[in-house]
Amino acid sequence: MDILIRSERSTDIHAIEQVTIAAFDGKWYSDQTEHLIVNRLREAGVMSVSLVAELDGKIVGHVAFSVVTINGEDKGWYGLGPVSVSPEVQKQGIGSKLIREGLSQIKEKGARGCVLEGDPNYYQRFGFKNHPGLVYESTPGQKYFMALPFYEDIPKGKVEFHKAFYGDVK
Repeated sequence: MDILIRSERSTDIHAIEQVTIAAFDGKWYSDQTEHLIVNRLREAGVMSVSLVAELDGKIVGHVAFSVVTINGEDKGWYGLGPVSVSPEVQKQGIGSKLIREGLSQIKEKGARGCVLEGDPNYYQRFGFKNHPGLVYESTPGQKYFMALPFYEDIPKGKVEFHKAFYGDVK
């Protein structure tokens, strides 16, 4: 399978929305708003990295990265997500390719680290783990909130994703 990972183009927006809706459809951990989050991040102009996976000319995956704050300050950390892969091609490494390329791109932008909310069994393969000093209050149980520091200095405090994650684009 020859997957092309590239930056989002304006002509990809509808396909990204459809992939995201399909990827989260029926998932117990989803409130089915991930496509709205992506749209709001884009509308607010805060998607730092937005990558698509293309297979035979068709968009089959997407990942977004945006700046997060720690204790209300930009400390050079990013949030990963949402990440979406079309159900018919899940579990074939497409999400991993998107994540690895996105992590590489935020490092090039000078990122100090990355956080996410997700399944530890999946994200630990990229080096994400729980760091008790970093807290995300919106997560039921801190085990689903993980960080991947790129340097030894890990800040402590309350992490907040952009307001687009909560329904606000301002």
